[in-house]
Amino acid sequence: MSDVFISYAHSTAAQAGIVADALKALGYRVWRDDELPVHRAYADVIAERVEAAKAVVVIWSTDAVQSEWVRSEADKARADHKLVQLNIDGAELPMPFDQIRCVDLAGWAGDADHPAWRTVVGSVAALVGAEAPPAAHAQPAGLSICVLPFTNMSLDPEQDYFSDGISEDIITDLSKVSALAVVARNTAFTFKAKAVDVRKVGRELGVSYELIDAVKGSHIWAERWDRDFTNIFALQDEISQAVVVALKLKLLPAEKKAIQRRGTANPDAYNLYLMARQMRASGNEGDRRREEEIIRLTRRATRIDPDYAQAWALMARAQTVLKLHFAEQGEDGLAAAERALALDPDLAEAHAIKAQHLARQDKPEEAMAQLQTALRLDPDSWEANKQAGLISFRERRLEDAIRYYRKTTSLMETDFASPMMLITCFTALGDRGEAMAAARTTLTRAEKAVEEDQSNGSAMATGCVALAFLGQVEQARDWARRALLIDPHNMVMRYNLACALSAHLADVEGAVEILEPFFATADEFWLSQAKVDPDFEALRDDERFKAMVETTRTRLDTKAQPAS
Repeated sequence: MSDVFISYAHSTAAQAGIVADALKALGYRVWRDDELPVHRAYADVIAERVEAAKAVVVIWSTDAVQSEWVRSEADKARADHKLVQLNIDGAELPMPFDQIRCVDLAGWAGDADHPAWRTVVGSVAALVGAEAPPAAHAQPAGLSICVLPFTNMSLDPEQDYFSDGISEDIITDLSKVSALAVVARNTAFTFKAKAVDVRKVGRELGVSYELIDAVKGSHIWAERWDRDFTNIFALQDEISQAVVVALKLKLLPAEKKAIQRRGTANPDAYNLYLMARQMRASGNEGDRRREEEIIRLTRRATRIDPDYAQAWALMARAQTVLKLHFAEQGEDGLAAAERALALDPDLAEAHAIKAQHLARQDKPEEAMAQLQTALRLDPDSWEANKQAGLISFRERRLEDAIRYYRKTTSLMETDFASPMMLITCFTALGDRGEAMAAARTTLTRAEKAVEEDQSNGSAMATGCVALAFLGQVEQARDWARRALLIDPHNMVMRYNLACALSAHLADVEGAVEILEPFFATADEFWLSQAKVDPDFEALRDDERFKAMVETTRTRLDTKAQPAS
């Protein structure tokens, strides 16, 4: 079991990571909720870990003070006499925690010599006792690296997808080296197109290298690459190998093989895949045009290289969206997912898509088995975590859903749907503080998406949910009107707008009107979703809503009956 349990609000996950890494560097075994197992209930695991820990470090913040989870964990730690408190934003602590010493670590970025941090370390050492390895004998934390996003030198912003794609793939390659800890893509990309102080970034991220020594500020390795597009794979191999050599690492045979495994050897197929992958990350969930374009791009890629598993998986994902969201006729994505798995059984995204189909076939146990495989292969798979969150949500296991949606929110900075789901989950559990933090994240991301694409109806709908929850009623209604005017046939958007009206604006009549076109095309998936969604509680007794549900049920049953 762990020496130290860290309790914190989701909005301060970055600071919690710095605290955890600093304690790990001292040799302590540290646990926080980003390490929750797939197969167990959230609350059970948390209770078990708090009980087993020798010290509980509570990171107080404005949002933590309002979080029932943090306060419950802190209260258990206080009762067991193993509470260590630190404050990162000057929040006023609730009783009785305001009567216990709490050090001020506002603005702390990992400086081991900070007086307040030394106080925290001393308290942890006293609680953990002789079993904790002393700092003088702690094992080195190992090499850690951040690959900052490459710069697009073409001066054409539409070519960003290519430089971004190369950056992502090199991050993936280096992540396969067991001796190297690599900062995740979503964190590294927060520094895109910014002039950075590498020493400051190194302290913030807790890394040793950014292809520059983050401690000394001197170059460990730097090259300028100017190659023909057809040599792109050789270039990626050279960059990865050069970093490995510069850091004096030795690759295991399996690691070298994994780095050289590209999925395709054809640069044209790869270019098409990168275009489709960037489009997938754009965030306009429920946009039929986007999914159709992804299918066109990946279909061309697989025609060039029929054995390109990643392209098949991405195609499967887009086909699945069209089938589930728009009841499209034709391929539903399952065959493409099976093709991807036949080519590469270790492709996490393909397992996640297959899980989605199994869940739709009312096979939740088989679906979760697929997701466990996906998350074992790639714990940071956005697709796998998102599907795990959805399955948990539909089964009303909201604590588990929160864990997965927290993960997806952190994995993709353009994902505005996952923090919106957190609003629903936390509201249903009565944790307004965490719901408030999720609403702010949702709104920030939705505003950015709408700024980049004025026709992004999905972003407007999620932004409407956040605005409604935050009490900005007129702006929420304005976003709803704009969304319906711009993208009236986006059924996912309609569903989310109805959630905003029903759950946060007390407008049952408006929600029902928006849902009429939705129920006219809804399939089994969406009908069952509407039945379990906490946001629709206010609609359950409305006669029009009940009639629409019944009409949809009859339509689907009639369609399912065999022809006589």
